[in-house]
Amino acid sequence: MEKTWRWFGKKDPISLDMLRQIGVEGIVTALHDVPNGEIWTLEAINDLKGYIENAGLHWSVVESLPVSESIKYAGVDRGKLIENYKISLNNLGKAGIKTVCYNFMPVIDWIRTDLHRKLEDGTYTLYFDKIRFAYFDCYILNRTGAEKDYSVEEMKLVNELDKTITSAEKDDLIQTIIVKTQGFVNENFKGNVQKPVELFNQLLALYKGVDKTQLRENLKFFLSSVIPTAEEHGINLCVHPDDPPSAVLGLPRIVTNAEDIDWILNAVDSPNNGLTFCAGSLSSGLHNNVTELASRFAKRTHFVHLRSTDVSEAGNFIEASHLEGRGHLIELVRIFERENPTLPMRVDHGKLMLDDVNKSYNPGYSFLGRMYALAQLSGIIATVRNEMMK
Repeated sequence: MEKTWRWFGKKDPISLDMLRQIGVEGIVTALHDVPNGEIWTLEAINDLKGYIENAGLHWSVVESLPVSESIKYAGVDRGKLIENYKISLNNLGKAGIKTVCYNFMPVIDWIRTDLHRKLEDGTYTLYFDKIRFAYFDCYILNRTGAEKDYSVEEMKLVNELDKTITSAEKDDLIQTIIVKTQGFVNENFKGNVQKPVELFNQLLALYKGVDKTQLRENLKFFLSSVIPTAEEHGINLCVHPDDPPSAVLGLPRIVTNAEDIDWILNAVDSPNNGLTFCAGSLSSGLHNNVTELASRFAKRTHFVHLRSTDVSEAGNFIEASHLEGRGHLIELVRIFERENPTLPMRVDHGKLMLDDVNKSYNPGYSFLGRMYALAQLSGIIATVRNEMMK
């Protein structure tokens, strides 16, 4: 597996020189300054590609070439936005970049309720508390009918929380779920968002009447339109699983389990239509057996995110050590090294540790925490390769 790293461009405080020193081989990045839906020009792509190559590395994976909301809910400008996407793919192909990760999650990307969950060893990690998320849904968003999405027992806990939660805790939920997490991955929330809850509810309203079946058909329409361009240039498109892998906020999620992945890969049956295997996202659903999924879809996987989670029966989950948890990363490395050994892999979501705590890194994307995880995964890969040689 190729050891890659998600890097947020020239403004990232983590420099390419730092990454080269710690054993990174390929860079995962995007044109973060280009608004969603606009064309990635060949000039801009080559400029960033040359910058990376001048540092002795190469641009391995695009993460992400964003799919605009209007494509997901089938807005009136869907056709124009898809054409722009095809032009961007064409330019990436001309520049020799062959792997493009994307997601089809409506409105909201990955969800956590706590970005600084303190662990016993003094480090910090990301955490999802289902009851606090339900509180955000029912009491902060005030989404109509939200309480129907939770059990009687869960709503009892939500109503009890309402008696004790402080204004500061409510503000923290808004900042965590909408602003801080989405701000660096979702164009809708970039910049100084004055009324995040109001904007969030406006975006949710765009999906009124869009159920799982309709969202699947919208994805199929998108893939049917763009896969021929990908095939022409030998580009592998790879959809990222939903995080968490379940319906949220009344929105459908369509990349949550084996049946969903099968449907997507068969909807446009092309080797260029593939999967980003995110062990963390998939493992945060108790319904998923991650090693079985890896074995089943290894040949159609084009990119791997290696992280792990621990999940409670109540649905809460926390980022686990890269050596532990439901992700079973040691076994995943064995599977992918055997079935698809040239895949680019990046460690995902490192802890905040040591001097990371004093830096303004994007949530989940610390330097020392990810470097620690990369060292762990490098050891796993070396051990597995040694096993295979014997």
